[in-house]
Amino acid sequence: MRLGFRFLIWLGTLSALVLSSAPGLAQVSAPAPTTVEAKEIRGTPDQQTIAEGNAVLTHEGTTVRADMITYDRPTGVARAIGNVEILKNGDAYRGPLLQLQIETYEGFFSNPTYVLRRNGAMGSAQRIDFLDKYRAVGTQGTYSTCTPDDDAQVGWMLSAGRLTVDYEKNEGVAEGAVLRFLGVPILAAPVLSFPLSSERKSGWLPPSIEVDSSSGLQMSVPYYWNIAPHMDATLAPELSLRRGTGLNTEFRYLQPDYKGTIDLNWLPHDKVADSSRYRLNFNHGARVDDNTQVNLHLIRVSDNDYWKDFQTARDLIGLTPRLLNSNLDARHVGADWTTYAKVQSWQVLQSLVPGEGIDAPYQRTPQIGARTQQFFGRNLRLDFETEFNQFSLPAGASSAQYPTGSRIHSLATFSYPWVSPAWSLTPKILLNAATYALDTPLMAGPHAGQKSVTRVIPTTSLDSSWVLERDSQWFGRSIRQTLEPRLVYSYTPFYDQTGLPNFDSAPRDFTFESIYSADNAFTGVDRVADAYQVTASISTRLIDPATGAEALRLGLAQRYLLRDQLVTSDGVPLTQRLSDVFVMGSTNVIPQWTLNATIQYNAELARLQRSVWGGAYSPGPFRTLSASYNTDRVANTEQVSLGWQWPIYGPLNRTAEPLVRAAPSTSSAGCQGAWYSVGRVNYNTRDRTVVDAIMGLEYDAGCWVGRVVARRLSTGLNESVTGIGFQLELVGLSRLGFGSNPVQVLKENVGGYQPLRN
Repeated sequence: MRLGFRFLIWLGTLSALVLSSAPGLAQVSAPAPTTVEAKEIRGTPDQQTIAEGNAVLTHEGTTVRADMITYDRPTGVARAIGNVEILKNGDAYRGPLLQLQIETYEGFFSNPTYVLRRNGAMGSAQRIDFLDKYRAVGTQGTYSTCTPDDDAQVGWMLSAGRLTVDYEKNEGVAEGAVLRFLGVPILAAPVLSFPLSSERKSGWLPPSIEVDSSSGLQMSVPYYWNIAPHMDATLAPELSLRRGTGLNTEFRYLQPDYKGTIDLNWLPHDKVADSSRYRLNFNHGARVDDNTQVNLHLIRVSDNDYWKDFQTARDLIGLTPRLLNSNLDARHVGADWTTYAKVQSWQVLQSLVPGEGIDAPYQRTPQIGARTQQFFGRNLRLDFETEFNQFSLPAGASSAQYPTGSRIHSLATFSYPWVSPAWSLTPKILLNAATYALDTPLMAGPHAGQKSVTRVIPTTSLDSSWVLERDSQWFGRSIRQTLEPRLVYSYTPFYDQTGLPNFDSAPRDFTFESIYSADNAFTGVDRVADAYQVTASISTRLIDPATGAEALRLGLAQRYLLRDQLVTSDGVPLTQRLSDVFVMGSTNVIPQWTLNATIQYNAELARLQRSVWGGAYSPGPFRTLSASYNTDRVANTEQVSLGWQWPIYGPLNRTAEPLVRAAPSTSSAGCQGAWYSVGRVNYNTRDRTVVDAIMGLEYDAGCWVGRVVARRLSTGLNESVTGIGFQLELVGLSRLGFGSNPVQVLKENVGGYQPLRN
């Protein structure tokens, strides 16, 4: 029978008295104990302890296991020989020989392997020197998050003559570094630093390469500067073999009362355009006090073709890459009133190609206004808005074609709603008043020759809606069904607005939602359509009474004109008494499926004017399919859209969790990779052309993810830009990116897309 021994060794004396703190004295805590266990323990009291046979030494969360451990009490040094293993805060080291000062955690480990808890990284070294509890230096070391396969090969490996790990700085530094991917060297650097977790740190980021049909091959080496906890910057020198050398920068700051970003792309000399090119994007938001906010957004580019020549700029500019909106606004929210002031300007990127020019929108220099909502008694409500605008045109626009000047408008709405759980009735009176002071006389209409015009147009409406419910059974499932009729009457007298300036009005898109807009068939202030009409609709919903989740919705709506509408966008009176019929439906009653459709049917022509059919299937993470079919006879368009992210081969057991191992391993099944397809295609069936497309493949090997994404964007009637990007994501190290951040491109353009390792 084998006997084990356990000694408890105190590194100091423990007093039985408890001292109260007094001036000039500090309370001293007792030193942490060191425990030694083994099959056999011998030594000299208060001098040296020798433990052999499954020896274990523990101290303050550090555990040392070995065949033999020698512990010298006066110096606090432990020496372990044979099958040595250290476990500290989840980190694990294993090797033949260890010497360690257990209090200060200073010492060395010969020929160890290791696993780091923070990111599951593992590797080996000829020797590791522990400098303290937070820092260690490995000689001739390796670093990876990949598990070796049966041939002891890993997906990626960083090797270095000197490898330093600093937990306080959250930094790893490799000197004389070589990065190998699938055994092939892909990067060598005298010094290479990397984070030990997802926290920020300064250092060079992996180089990126972008290839597209406009700029050709572009290479960039970004440097990330963690200036302060509330401030950082990225500087990325860039070389384009076709266009020249440039610099991309991003500066971010965040404070309790303000925050912002400054993004500048600068190409001193574009060899293709033979000029300097740039893009500046500046956003700043500040809180003056609890009720006052100031925001600044400034975006400018060097020339009209910038949005076409630089594909990445199109992502940053937004949905209207040819209309760059800059504005400065301030807003104060008071107890009863909200006041605001704004200055808005546009940079219009015109095209010299016939038929591809765009109209310049008006600038507001300035816009000053106030809004309030007041209640009188229990039901009477007043919504009031008044605003002053000075309208001007951007550079290059013709003021002869588009008048300029100022406008003061006021919108006052009086409503008196009666509301109950089953029904509501809301009478309403709206006054739309505007006064114009123009720079040039009006050219046509009843106010021709005048520079100053004032008009007031009233609108009255009555809106009644009902919600009727009943409990029912559908396929053995308890369900609550609603029946919701609605009737809206509105009247607006005719006012001849021929010749009046139109600064901000446009016809509302006639849809299932806008058919209820009894106030006005136009957006903005400058145009008010005459109306004498009734809108009727009926809808039904199926609701889960336990959760309130909506399983099905169906609706039908139509408008009836009691007389012709004279104020229209094209000046031709609208004489069609019965409007198009709108039918809509949506459901998720089928598990993992979402289906929706909207139809606009013209009874006089007996045909569909517009229709939208769509559906999505999402059975789980990283699995989504969506499709839609849109047709519009008015705009003469017909388009099919497909989007997807779907596994196509390999084990599908990957998660977004980082790899974490409890101990080093020298043999495993290795990385069993999985392939995913991802993309989105918009196809115009009438022209038989691809409007835009994004298609990619992703490979998840567990410790690394590879992505290749091809992209095509239309930039004109017969123009497009195509590009390809590749990204190699080394889990636990960094990303080596080719292209304009493929992950961001996929997230912005593929509905339901999830990064494999977010």
